[in-house]
Amino acid sequence: MSQENLMSKRWVLAGAGVALQLILGTVYAWSVFKKPLMGAHGWSETATQATFMIIIFVLGISAAFGGALVDKKGPKFVALIGALCYGIGTLCAGLADMTGSLFLLYVGYGVIGGLGNGFGYVVPIATLIRWFPDKRGLVTGLAVMGFGAGAFFVGKIAPDFIVSWGVANTFFAFGAVYLVVGLLAAAMFKNPPKGWLPDGYVQSKKTVSAEDSFNFEEARRTPQWYMLWSMLFLNVSAGLGLLSQLSPMAQDILRQSISDPAKLAVEGGFILAIASIFNGLGRLFWAAMSDKIGRKGVFLTMFASQAVLYVLLPKFNSATMFTVAACYLMACYGGGFAVMPSFAADSFGPTYIGKIYGAVLTAWGFAGVAGPLVFAQIKGAPALYVAAALLVAGFVITLAYKRPEKTAAPAAPPAA
Repeated sequence: MSQENLMSKRWVLAGAGVALQLILGTVYAWSVFKKPLMGAHGWSETATQATFMIIIFVLGISAAFGGALVDKKGPKFVALIGALCYGIGTLCAGLADMTGSLFLLYVGYGVIGGLGNGFGYVVPIATLIRWFPDKRGLVTGLAVMGFGAGAFFVGKIAPDFIVSWGVANTFFAFGAVYLVVGLLAAAMFKNPPKGWLPDGYVQSKKTVSAEDSFNFEEARRTPQWYMLWSMLFLNVSAGLGLLSQLSPMAQDILRQSISDPAKLAVEGGFILAIASIFNGLGRLFWAAMSDKIGRKGVFLTMFASQAVLYVLLPKFNSATMFTVAACYLMACYGGGFAVMPSFAADSFGPTYIGKIYGAVLTAWGFAGVAGPLVFAQIKGAPALYVAAALLVAGFVITLAYKRPEKTAAPAAPPAA
Protein backbone atom coordinates (compact mmCIF):
# COMPACT_ATOMS: atom_id res chain seq x y z
CA MET A 1 0.00 0.00 0.00
CA SER A 2 1.34 3.43 -0.95
CA GLN A 3 2.31 6.05 1.62
CA GLU A 4 -0.63 8.21 0.50
CA ASN A 5 -3.07 5.34 1.08
CA LEU A 6 -1.56 4.59 4.47
CA MET A 7 -1.92 8.23 5.50
CA SER A 8 -5.61 8.07 4.54
CA LYS A 9 -6.17 4.64 6.07
CA ARG A 10 -5.07 5.77 9.51
CA TRP A 11 -7.95 8.26 9.66
CA VAL A 12 -10.41 5.52 8.69
CA LEU A 13 -9.03 3.48 11.60
CA ALA A 14 -9.47 6.49 13.86
CA GLY A 15 -13.15 6.59 12.85
CA ALA A 16 -13.50 2.88 13.61
CA GLY A 17 -11.90 3.52 17.00
CA VAL A 18 -14.44 6.23 17.81
CA ALA A 19 -17.34 3.96 16.75
CA LEU A 20 -16.14 1.07 18.92
CA GLN A 21 -15.57 3.36 21.89
CA LEU A 22 -19.06 4.85 21.51
CA ILE A 23 -20.52 1.37 21.98
CA LEU A 24 -18.30 0.50 24.94
CA GLY A 25 -18.85 3.87 26.65
CA THR A 26 -22.54 3.15 27.15
CA VAL A 27 -21.48 1.37 30.34
CA TYR A 28 -21.31 4.81 31.96
CA ALA A 29 -25.08 5.21 31.68
CA TRP A 30 -25.65 2.51 34.29
CA SER A 31 -27.21 4.92 36.79
CA VAL A 32 -30.15 5.39 34.38
CA PHE A 33 -31.06 1.71 34.81
CA LYS A 34 -30.36 1.49 38.54
CA LYS A 35 -33.56 2.90 40.02
CA PRO A 36 -35.93 1.13 37.58
CA LEU A 37 -34.24 -2.19 38.46
CA MET A 38 -34.45 -1.46 42.18
CA GLY A 39 -38.14 -0.58 41.88
CA ALA A 40 -39.04 -3.61 39.75
CA HIS A 41 -37.26 -6.25 41.83
CA GLY A 42 -36.87 -4.76 45.29
CA TRP A 43 -33.08 -4.98 45.09
CA SER A 44 -31.14 -2.72 47.46
CA GLU A 45 -29.10 0.17 46.15
CA THR A 46 -25.87 -1.51 47.24
CA ALA A 47 -26.78 -4.80 45.52
CA THR A 48 -27.82 -3.05 42.30
CA GLN A 49 -24.82 -0.71 42.28
CA ALA A 50 -22.56 -3.73 42.69
CA THR A 51 -23.24 -4.52 39.02
CA PHE A 52 -21.48 -1.32 37.99
CA MET A 53 -18.57 -1.98 40.33
CA ILE A 54 -18.19 -5.52 38.93
CA ILE A 55 -18.19 -4.47 35.28
CA ILE A 56 -15.68 -1.66 35.87
CA PHE A 57 -13.42 -3.94 37.92
CA VAL A 58 -13.50 -6.69 35.28
CA LEU A 59 -13.03 -4.05 32.55
CA GLY A 60 -9.87 -2.73 34.16
CA ILE A 61 -8.37 -6.13 34.86
CA SER A 62 -9.23 -7.59 31.45
CA ALA A 63 -7.69 -4.55 29.71
CA ALA A 64 -4.29 -5.78 30.91
CA PHE A 65 -4.81 -9.16 29.22
CA GLY A 66 -6.31 -7.48 26.18
CA GLY A 67 -3.31 -5.20 25.85
CA ALA A 68 -0.93 -8.16 25.94
CA LEU A 69 -3.03 -9.96 23.31
CA VAL A 70 -2.95 -6.91 21.04
CA ASP A 71 0.85 -7.11 21.02
CA LYS A 72 0.76 -10.89 20.30
CA LYS A 73 -2.33 -11.58 18.17
CA GLY A 74 -3.02 -8.19 16.62
CA PRO A 75 -5.77 -5.63 17.22
CA LYS A 76 -8.55 -7.14 15.06
CA PHE A 77 -8.59 -10.43 17.00
CA VAL A 78 -8.90 -8.68 20.36
CA ALA A 79 -11.44 -6.10 19.16
CA LEU A 80 -13.76 -8.79 17.76
CA ILE A 81 -13.73 -10.66 21.09
CA GLY A 82 -14.43 -7.40 22.91
CA ALA A 83 -17.39 -6.37 20.75
CA LEU A 84 -18.91 -9.86 20.88
CA CYS A 85 -18.66 -10.18 24.66
CA TYR A 86 -20.00 -6.71 25.40
CA GLY A 87 -22.99 -7.21 23.11
CA ILE A 88 -23.76 -10.59 24.68
CA GLY A 89 -23.33 -9.14 28.17
CA THR A 90 -25.89 -6.43 27.43
CA LEU A 91 -28.36 -9.05 26.15
CA CYS A 92 -27.77 -10.99 29.39
CA ALA A 93 -28.73 -7.86 31.35
CA GLY A 94 -32.11 -7.90 29.63
CA LEU A 95 -32.56 -11.59 30.44
CA ALA A 96 -31.59 -10.90 34.06
CA ASP A 97 -34.33 -8.28 34.36
CA MET A 98 -36.85 -10.57 32.68
CA THR A 99 -36.09 -13.44 35.10
CA GLY A 100 -35.40 -11.28 38.15
CA SER A 101 -31.95 -12.81 38.56
CA LEU A 102 -29.39 -10.57 40.24
CA PHE A 103 -26.79 -13.32 39.84
CA LEU A 104 -27.29 -13.36 36.05
CA LEU A 105 -26.94 -9.57 36.02
CA TYR A 106 -23.61 -9.87 37.84
CA VAL A 107 -22.24 -12.66 35.64
CA GLY A 108 -23.77 -11.64 32.30
CA TYR A 109 -23.43 -7.88 32.29
CA GLY A 110 -20.79 -7.54 35.01
CA VAL A 111 -18.32 -10.29 34.07
CA ILE A 112 -18.97 -11.08 30.39
CA GLY A 113 -19.77 -7.47 29.50
CA GLY A 114 -16.79 -6.22 31.51
CA LEU A 115 -14.46 -8.67 29.78
CA GLY A 116 -15.64 -7.45 26.39
CA ASN A 117 -15.38 -3.82 27.40
CA GLY A 118 -11.82 -4.20 28.66
CA PHE A 119 -10.65 -6.08 25.57
CA GLY A 120 -12.33 -3.61 23.24
CA TYR A 121 -11.24 -0.46 25.07
CA VAL A 122 -7.51 -1.02 24.82
CA VAL A 123 -7.45 -1.82 21.08
CA PRO A 124 -8.06 1.64 19.55
CA ILE A 125 -5.61 3.23 21.97
CA ALA A 126 -2.76 0.79 21.40
CA THR A 127 -3.34 0.74 17.63
CA LEU A 128 -3.78 4.46 17.01
CA ILE A 129 -0.70 5.38 19.07
CA ARG A 130 1.30 3.38 16.50
CA TRP A 131 -0.45 4.99 13.52
CA PHE A 132 -0.23 8.56 14.88
CA PRO A 133 3.16 9.22 16.53
CA ASP A 134 2.85 12.80 15.24
CA LYS A 135 -0.57 13.42 16.84
CA ARG A 136 -0.43 11.08 19.81
CA GLY A 137 -2.39 13.20 22.29
CA LEU A 138 -5.04 14.35 19.84
CA VAL A 139 -5.82 10.96 18.34
CA THR A 140 -6.04 9.09 21.64
CA GLY A 141 -8.28 11.89 22.88
CA LEU A 142 -10.45 11.51 19.80
CA ALA A 143 -10.75 7.76 20.29
CA VAL A 144 -11.61 7.84 23.97
CA MET A 145 -13.93 10.80 23.39
CA GLY A 146 -16.22 8.23 21.85
CA PHE A 147 -16.16 6.26 25.10
CA GLY A 148 -17.19 9.31 27.09
CA ALA A 149 -19.90 10.28 24.59
CA GLY A 150 -21.46 6.82 24.51
CA ALA A 151 -23.25 7.44 27.79
CA PHE A 152 -24.75 10.62 26.34
CA PHE A 153 -26.84 8.77 23.79
CA VAL A 154 -28.00 6.11 26.23
CA GLY A 155 -28.59 8.66 28.99
CA LYS A 156 -30.68 10.69 26.55
CA ILE A 157 -32.87 7.95 25.05
CA ALA A 158 -32.86 5.10 27.58
CA PRO A 159 -35.32 6.70 30.08
CA ASP A 160 -38.00 7.02 27.38
CA PHE A 161 -37.27 3.50 26.13
CA ILE A 162 -37.58 2.13 29.65
CA VAL A 163 -40.94 3.84 30.16
CA SER A 164 -42.29 2.60 26.80
CA TRP A 165 -40.64 -0.80 26.41
CA GLY A 166 -39.47 -1.82 29.88
CA VAL A 167 -35.94 -2.42 31.11
CA ALA A 168 -35.48 -5.89 29.56
CA ASN A 169 -36.52 -4.88 26.03
CA THR A 170 -34.35 -1.77 26.25
CA PHE A 171 -31.31 -3.94 27.06
CA PHE A 172 -32.22 -6.34 24.22
CA ALA A 173 -32.47 -3.52 21.67
CA PHE A 174 -29.24 -1.88 22.77
CA GLY A 175 -27.41 -5.22 22.88
CA ALA A 176 -28.35 -5.98 19.27
CA VAL A 177 -27.09 -2.56 18.13
CA TYR A 178 -23.87 -3.00 20.10
CA LEU A 179 -23.19 -6.34 18.40
CA VAL A 180 -23.72 -5.07 14.86
CA VAL A 181 -21.86 -1.75 15.15
CA GLY A 182 -19.13 -3.12 17.41
CA LEU A 183 -18.28 -6.09 15.20
CA LEU A 184 -18.22 -3.95 12.03
CA ALA A 185 -15.83 -1.46 13.65
CA ALA A 186 -13.65 -4.18 15.19
CA ALA A 187 -13.10 -5.88 11.82
CA MET A 188 -11.27 -2.80 10.49
CA PHE A 189 -8.34 -2.72 12.93
CA LYS A 190 -4.75 -3.56 11.96
CA ASN A 191 -1.26 -2.36 12.87
CA PRO A 192 0.82 -0.18 10.51
CA PRO A 193 3.62 -1.83 8.51
CA LYS A 194 6.79 -2.40 10.52
CA GLY A 195 8.94 0.74 10.63
CA TRP A 196 6.26 2.93 9.03
CA LEU A 197 6.22 6.63 9.92
CA PRO A 198 3.93 9.43 8.69
CA ASP A 199 5.21 12.07 6.29
CA GLY A 200 7.34 14.77 7.94
CA TYR A 201 7.44 13.10 11.37
CA VAL A 202 10.47 13.90 13.54
CA GLN A 203 10.93 12.11 16.87
CA SER A 204 10.70 14.48 19.85
CA LYS A 205 13.51 14.43 22.41
CA LYS A 206 10.84 14.42 25.13
CA THR A 207 9.49 11.02 24.09
CA VAL A 208 10.88 7.49 23.87
CA SER A 209 11.30 6.13 20.32
CA ALA A 210 10.11 2.72 19.12
CA GLU A 211 13.72 1.47 19.04
CA ASP A 212 14.36 2.50 22.64
CA SER A 213 11.01 1.34 24.03
CA PHE A 214 10.83 -0.28 27.45
CA ASN A 215 9.32 -3.76 27.47
CA PHE A 216 6.73 -4.50 30.15
CA GLU A 217 9.16 -5.95 32.68
CA GLU A 218 11.51 -2.98 32.31
CA ALA A 219 8.65 -0.52 32.69
CA ARG A 220 7.26 -2.32 35.71
CA ARG A 221 10.60 -2.05 37.50
CA THR A 222 10.51 1.75 37.37
CA PRO A 223 8.75 3.87 40.02
CA GLN A 224 7.23 5.91 37.19
CA TRP A 225 4.99 3.03 36.13
CA TYR A 226 3.50 2.88 39.62
CA MET A 227 3.16 6.66 39.71
CA LEU A 228 1.16 6.63 36.47
CA TRP A 229 -0.97 3.78 37.85
CA SER A 230 -1.65 5.78 41.03
CA MET A 231 -2.49 8.97 39.14
CA LEU A 232 -5.06 7.13 37.03
CA PHE A 233 -6.48 5.32 40.08
CA LEU A 234 -6.98 8.53 42.05
CA ASN A 235 -8.53 10.49 39.17
CA VAL A 236 -10.86 7.64 38.22
CA SER A 237 -11.89 6.87 41.82
CA ALA A 238 -13.15 10.42 42.30
CA GLY A 239 -14.83 10.59 38.89
CA LEU A 240 -16.46 7.17 38.98
CA GLY A 241 -17.74 7.77 42.49
CA LEU A 242 -19.51 10.90 41.29
CA LEU A 243 -20.66 9.29 38.05
CA SER A 244 -22.21 6.32 39.86
CA GLN A 245 -24.44 8.67 41.86
CA LEU A 246 -24.82 11.53 39.38
CA SER A 247 -28.41 10.87 38.35
CA PRO A 248 -29.67 10.22 41.93
CA MET A 249 -27.80 13.30 43.25
CA ALA A 250 -29.34 15.42 40.51
CA GLN A 251 -32.78 14.05 41.34
CA ASP A 252 -32.32 15.00 45.00
CA ILE A 253 -31.76 18.63 43.96
CA LEU A 254 -34.57 18.57 41.40
CA ARG A 255 -36.98 17.16 44.00
CA GLN A 256 -37.31 20.70 45.38
CA SER A 257 -39.39 21.60 42.31
CA ILE A 258 -40.48 18.24 40.80
CA SER A 259 -42.52 15.63 42.69
CA ASP A 260 -43.40 13.14 39.92
CA PRO A 261 -40.95 10.15 40.19
CA ALA A 262 -41.11 9.39 36.46
CA LYS A 263 -40.32 12.99 35.53
CA LEU A 264 -37.54 13.06 38.12
CA ALA A 265 -35.95 10.01 36.48
CA VAL A 266 -36.15 11.60 33.03
CA GLU A 267 -34.67 14.91 34.23
CA GLY A 268 -31.94 13.10 36.18
CA GLY A 269 -31.10 11.13 33.04
CA PHE A 270 -30.97 14.38 31.07
CA ILE A 271 -28.39 15.88 33.46
CA LEU A 272 -26.38 12.65 33.21
CA ALA A 273 -26.53 12.94 29.42
CA ILE A 274 -25.31 16.55 29.47
CA ALA A 275 -22.45 15.68 31.83
CA SER A 276 -21.57 12.72 29.60
CA ILE A 277 -21.13 15.07 26.65
CA PHE A 278 -18.44 16.86 28.63
CA ASN A 279 -16.93 13.53 29.62
CA GLY A 280 -16.40 13.05 25.90
CA LEU A 281 -15.47 16.63 25.00
CA GLY A 282 -13.09 16.83 27.94
CA ARG A 283 -11.16 13.88 26.57
CA LEU A 284 -10.57 15.65 23.29
CA PHE A 285 -9.85 19.04 24.91
CA TRP A 286 -7.37 17.83 27.53
CA ALA A 287 -5.66 15.48 25.05
CA ALA A 288 -5.15 18.34 22.61
CA MET A 289 -3.93 20.56 25.46
CA SER A 290 -1.42 17.89 26.48
CA ASP A 291 0.25 18.22 23.07
CA LYS A 292 0.79 21.91 23.89
CA ILE A 293 1.49 22.14 27.65
CA GLY A 294 2.61 18.56 28.28
CA ARG A 295 0.98 15.53 29.90
CA LYS A 296 2.25 16.48 33.35
CA GLY A 297 0.92 20.02 33.08
CA VAL A 298 -2.55 18.75 32.20
CA PHE A 299 -2.69 16.35 35.14
CA LEU A 300 -1.54 19.03 37.57
CA THR A 301 -4.27 21.37 36.31
CA MET A 302 -6.99 18.73 36.46
CA PHE A 303 -6.09 17.47 39.93
CA ALA A 304 -5.90 20.95 41.48
CA SER A 305 -9.10 22.32 39.94
CA GLN A 306 -11.13 19.21 40.71
CA ALA A 307 -10.05 19.14 44.35
CA VAL A 308 -11.30 22.70 44.82
CA LEU A 309 -14.59 22.01 43.05
CA TYR A 310 -15.34 18.83 45.05
CA VAL A 311 -14.99 20.86 48.25
CA LEU A 312 -17.38 23.50 46.90
CA LEU A 313 -19.94 21.09 45.41
CA PRO A 314 -21.99 20.50 48.61
CA LYS A 315 -22.74 24.24 48.70
CA PHE A 316 -24.46 24.17 45.28
CA ASN A 317 -28.22 23.95 45.76
CA SER A 318 -29.48 24.77 42.26
CA ALA A 319 -29.78 22.36 39.36
CA THR A 320 -27.92 24.76 37.06
CA MET A 321 -24.90 25.13 39.34
CA PHE A 322 -24.81 21.39 39.98
CA THR A 323 -24.95 20.64 36.24
CA VAL A 324 -22.14 23.09 35.40
CA ALA A 325 -19.93 21.63 38.14
CA ALA A 326 -20.73 18.05 37.10
CA CYS A 327 -19.88 18.86 33.47
CA TYR A 328 -16.43 20.22 34.39
CA LEU A 329 -15.69 17.31 36.75
CA MET A 330 -16.69 14.81 34.08
CA ALA A 331 -14.49 16.65 31.57
CA CYS A 332 -11.49 16.20 33.90
CA TYR A 333 -12.43 12.60 34.62
CA GLY A 334 -12.51 11.86 30.90
CA GLY A 335 -9.36 13.89 30.37
CA GLY A 336 -7.39 11.50 32.56
CA PHE A 337 -8.23 8.59 30.26
CA ALA A 338 -7.37 10.63 27.18
CA VAL A 339 -3.98 11.87 28.35
CA MET A 340 -2.68 8.80 30.20
CA PRO A 341 -2.06 6.62 27.08
CA SER A 342 0.18 9.32 25.60
CA PHE A 343 1.81 9.88 29.01
CA ALA A 344 2.68 6.18 29.13
CA ALA A 345 3.85 6.07 25.50
CA ASP A 346 6.01 9.19 25.98
CA SER A 347 7.56 7.59 29.06
CA PHE A 348 8.05 4.01 27.86
CA GLY A 349 7.81 4.12 24.05
CA PRO A 350 5.14 2.76 21.65
CA THR A 351 6.43 -0.75 20.89
CA TYR A 352 4.95 -2.51 23.92
CA ILE A 353 2.31 0.08 24.75
CA GLY A 354 -0.52 -2.46 24.50
CA LYS A 355 0.72 -4.49 27.44
CA ILE A 356 2.19 -1.56 29.39
CA TYR A 357 -0.88 0.66 29.18
CA GLY A 358 -3.21 -2.31 29.50
CA ALA A 359 -1.56 -3.04 32.85
CA VAL A 360 -1.88 0.62 33.89
CA LEU A 361 -5.61 0.29 33.19
CA THR A 362 -5.96 -2.20 36.06
CA ALA A 363 -6.11 1.00 38.11
CA TRP A 364 -9.46 1.62 36.44
CA GLY A 365 -10.73 -1.74 37.70
CA PHE A 366 -9.76 -1.08 41.32
CA ALA A 367 -11.06 2.49 41.11
CA GLY A 368 -14.34 1.11 39.80
CA VAL A 369 -14.79 -0.58 43.15
CA ALA A 370 -13.27 2.08 45.41
CA GLY A 371 -14.96 5.19 44.02
CA PRO A 372 -18.58 3.97 43.83
CA LEU A 373 -18.20 2.18 47.18
CA VAL A 374 -17.12 5.40 48.91
CA PHE A 375 -20.04 7.32 47.42
CA ALA A 376 -22.53 4.54 48.19
CA GLN A 377 -21.44 4.04 51.81
CA ILE A 378 -20.45 7.52 52.97
CA LYS A 379 -22.89 9.59 50.87
CA GLY A 380 -23.32 13.36 50.69
CA ALA A 381 -20.70 15.98 51.47
CA PRO A 382 -18.26 13.64 53.31
CA ALA A 383 -17.92 11.50 50.16
CA LEU A 384 -17.12 14.60 48.12
CA TYR A 385 -14.46 15.64 50.65
CA VAL A 386 -12.87 12.17 50.43
CA ALA A 387 -12.77 12.58 46.64
CA ALA A 388 -11.06 15.96 47.06
CA ALA A 389 -8.41 14.37 49.30
CA LEU A 390 -7.72 11.70 46.68
CA LEU A 391 -7.20 14.41 44.07
CA VAL A 392 -4.78 16.31 46.29
CA ALA A 393 -2.74 13.10 46.61
CA GLY A 394 -2.78 12.81 42.81
CA PHE A 395 -1.49 16.37 42.49
CA VAL A 396 1.47 15.59 44.77
CA ILE A 397 2.39 12.42 42.85
CA THR A 398 2.19 14.23 39.50
CA LEU A 399 4.35 17.07 40.79
CA ALA A 400 7.08 14.56 41.67
CA TYR A 401 6.96 12.71 38.32
CA LYS A 402 10.02 12.64 36.03
CA ARG A 403 10.43 10.62 32.84
CA PRO A 404 12.30 7.33 33.47
CA GLU A 405 15.79 6.78 32.16
CA LYS A 406 16.46 3.46 30.51
CA THR A 407 19.68 1.74 31.57
CA ALA A 408 19.18 -1.72 30.05
CA ALA A 409 19.79 -2.60 26.41
CA PRO A 410 16.96 -1.79 23.99
CA ALA A 411 14.23 -4.44 23.95
CA ALA A 412 13.74 -6.61 20.88
CA PRO A 413 10.53 -5.84 18.94
CA PRO A 414 7.55 -8.17 19.44
CA ALA A 415 7.18 -11.17 17.16
CA ALA A 416 5.19 -10.62 14.01
